[in-house]
Amino acid sequence: MSKRISVWALSLTAALAGCVSTVSTVLEVENKAVQPMSSKLLAEMAKKGMTPQDPILVRIFKDESELEVWKRDRSGKYALLKTFPMCRWSGKLGPKTKTGDRQAPEGFYNVSAGMLNPNSQYYLSFNLGYPNRLEKALGYTGEAIMVHGACSSSGCFALTDEGVAEIYTIAREALKGGQTAFQVQSLPFHMTPENMARNRSNPNFEFWTNIKQGYDYFEVTKREPKVSACGKHYAFNTEFDGGEPSDPLAPCPPSSSAGDPKVAAKQAADTRAMEAALQGKPEISEHAYLDGGMHPSFRALLKRRGAQELAKETSLTDVPISRPESALADPHKPGE
Repeated sequence: MSKRISVWALSLTAALAGCVSTVSTVLEVENKAVQPMSSKLLAEMAKKGMTPQDPILVRIFKDESELEVWKRDRSGKYALLKTFPMCRWSGKLGPKTKTGDRQAPEGFYNVSAGMLNPNSQYYLSFNLGYPNRLEKALGYTGEAIMVHGACSSSGCFALTDEGVAEIYTIAREALKGGQTAFQVQSLPFHMTPENMARNRSNPNFEFWTNIKQGYDYFEVTKREPKVSACGKHYAFNTEFDGGEPSDPLAPCPPSSSAGDPKVAAKQAADTRAMEAALQGKPEISEHAYLDGGMHPSFRALLKRRGAQELAKETSLTDVPISRPESALADPHKPGE
């Protein structure tokens, strides 16, 4: 697990509360936002035909409590660079809709350089940009929803100080390299036919069916989906007659887009597979969260060593683990 910091000149008078992550390198308090990329990560990029300046794309999966960083390689497509275990997120599966609901958002977001926070109270962080254009039009409220360090969440995604330090460095270099903003896809789970079937009775199923279209496009093409908003939902990779829709709540304008046949074939196959999974199994049980999730690796540490020790491992300033009892009581899937 992470080494403890050797420099304690930072004042700890600020109140701390939020989300966390873990790393295996010595972190610095001073100059934390400009720490160089590790030689190990540079070697991994070179092995995969990537450079630090190549664009990135981030996917977050709540149910699996994981954050993926993808990077464009020499082929012009995105390839998976690294998967980070998430220490804590709050709420249940489903989108965030209002201030104080403690939900972590679901949807498609864009993060620019100005949204990186080098002075975060949780070591380092970046703002997701919730509510996005569609969410604002739907009347959703809330602000400052972050991906940050430590292991505490009230609507954010906490990835430990070490984890967020590495993610921050990857994002910083991509944005310095010319990417104006990177896309974040925040999803309830890997949107496989089995997971869709398991969550078929969830009131958010229609919304998940909509965002699955963007998920499917990326899965098939490994290219960033173009995201529009109209008809009170997302529209993906659509060229509208007359340009982009100006009102996310108005019906979608006519479109001349033909769509990608490979994506359409995947969606049709997934629908058949979901229907087959549901046949004879009307009571497929979904993963119901009491109050947010925690990656199994962190939950095992929490169970074995307790909240105070886990706080030391995930935060240089020992930020308390948020609601550890809920993390342990959550009815997780068999085998975890």
